[in-house]
Order: sequence, then C-alpha cells, then structure tokens
Amino acid sequence: MMKIFLSLVICILTAVSSLTFDPALDEDWVKWISLHEKQYGKNEENWRRIIWEKNLKKIIRHNLEHSMGKHTFRVEMNHFGDMTSEEFNQLMNGFVQTNPQNSTLNEPTPHQYEFMDVPQNLDWREHGYVTEVKDQGCCGSCWAFSATGSLEGQVFRKTSKLVSLSEQNLIDCSRDHGNKGCHGGRMREAFKYVQQNGGIDNEISYPYTGMDGQPCRYNPQYAAANCTGWKSIPQGSEPALMMVVASVGPISVAVDAKHASFQFYHSGIYHNYKCSRTKVNHAVLVVGYRTYEGEAAQNYWIIKNSWGKKWGINGYMLLAKDMNNQCGIATNAVYPLV
Repeated sequence: MMKIFLSLVICILTAVSSLTFDPALDEDWVKWISLHEKQYGKNEENWRRIIWEKNLKKIIRHNLEHSMGKHTFRVEMNHFGDMTSEEFNQLMNGFVQTNPQNSTLNEPTPHQYEFMDVPQNLDWREHGYVTEVKDQGCCGSCWAFSATGSLEGQVFRKTSKLVSLSEQNLIDCSRDHGNKGCHGGRMREAFKYVQQNGGIDNEISYPYTGMDGQPCRYNPQYAAANCTGWKSIPQGSEPALMMVVASVGPISVAVDAKHASFQFYHSGIYHNYKCSRTKVNHAVLVVGYRTYEGEAAQNYWIIKNSWGKKWGINGYMLLAKDMNNQCGIATNAVYPLV
C-alpha cells in the first residue's frame, strides 16, 4: 500500500511541474483551506492544489449533468477535496471483505422473512436508536463505527437508554480477532471481541483518537454494552435487509464507496451504475428506508456514515433501494445479538 501511495505522490509531483493553477480560483482555495483548517508541509500545498482543482472540475461537471437529468444526486466540494480517489480509498475505506463462501455463517433462513408485515417507511433516528454522526478522521476504522452503531441501537432497544460506545476500544483491543485497527477490519470480528471480552466501554471513558499502536485500555467498570453473538442477513437480499431493519433496528452493512461521486456526495438518492454489488470496501449503518408504491426509482436506504457532518446530508446518505443491491448494500449485512 505504501509503495502505491509513493508512486501516486511521484506522479502528482511530476504533474505539478507541468501544470499551472487557475488564478480565478486563488481566493476560493484560500477560503477552502481556512474553512477546513488545512495545514500542509513544505512543497505539499502545490500538489494538493492541483488535486483540489481537478476534483472541483469533476464536481461542477457532475452537477451540470444533474441539472440536465443525468444523475439522481448532487455532489459538492468538501473536506476531502485535496485527496485523489486512490488516496481517499486507501485512507478512509477500511472494510475488509471476507470470502463469500464463508458469508452464510449464522444467516437466518429465507423463510423467516416471508410472512413479516413491515412498515413502508421507517427511520430509527425518530425512535431514539441512533447516536450523533461521528468522524473516523484519517483512519480506516469505518468497521468499528458501523459495529458500535448497531450495538448502540440494540442496547437502546433492550434498555431504552442510548449510550455512545467506544470505537477506540475496538481498534485497540480486537486485533486478536482479526481486525487491524486503522488498516481495516470487519463488524463480525468486532462483535466476536465484545462477546468474548464480556463487554465494550462507553465513548466517554474510552475516547476516540483515531490512532493505531495503543495498548488495550478496556475497563469493565465502564462497560456499557455486551452481545451474545451476531447474525448475518442472506447475501444480496434487499427484502431480507428491509425486514431485519424493520424488526431489529439499525444494521451494519458494507458498500462499494471507491468512487469520487461517493467521496463528494451531497444530496439526493445515490445511484451509480459503476458501483460493484459484490466487492465492498466501506462499512456504514442502515438506520431506515423509504419506499414509494410503484416508484422504485425513488426508494432509498438511509445510511449513517462516519465521515463527519460536513459530508453528505449532515453525515447521512440516501442510497438507492430495490435497485438490484446497489453498491452491495445487502452483500455483507450483519447485526449483534444483545
């Protein structure tokens, strides 16, 4: 991974020597740096500016096409504007996909969903199941945020108390279960850790640092949740995912988020024909959905992300639902048993 990144930097530096900045964007660049409190090392600002201008042009082009009806969503410049898609994916998308042959473990059987009566629309935020949007920072720990999100919802379901749980606890302490901290992991392994450890600390007692290499500081005195196992949802089945979200609460899922349009998503229903339905790399949380009778193109999942409130709709995304497993939303869905 480091070799790839260094090669990318060399290519960018080479580009800087042959490209010039658009002077009309000088003031916008300065304001953007100030808004997002960016600080660059020696010789770094020039090639970050090059990347920023390229991303800005893509954003302007996409939104123009949106105005002509080509897209169902808008994008905008955000705090990721000085990162290439390759760099962004290496840094922010940390879900490590398992072998599909092993993904059926603990799956409920399909017939369990056949006779369930579920609401047409649902948003668990309105029922107290969901904590505030969090920010993983420059750490590939999305898997930890997705895991705590579904655990938080299940704890609320059982106790009627919403407690923010510690992602750093999972980053520091679940390596023996196969997770790799800021370099990626999976929600299942996070749940296995919590189950075998006998608990997970709350956010206040074990705050997030977004850093690797720290010793495990779990303290049972501050444990705020536990789980007895986990269940996965039949691979690729959006109807099953809908029924489990309706009957259980927020569900951990993974999606294909490698596209620049995902990186700069702002509003609308995200639908990208380039999205993979089988290869996913970013963990998020499904907190609800909306379904329109006879208008499948308007159906969507409500996704809670962990890239801060400056991304998307205050940290959330509306992702196309009932569109043949868009971006692999139902490919790796899992939830804890509490």
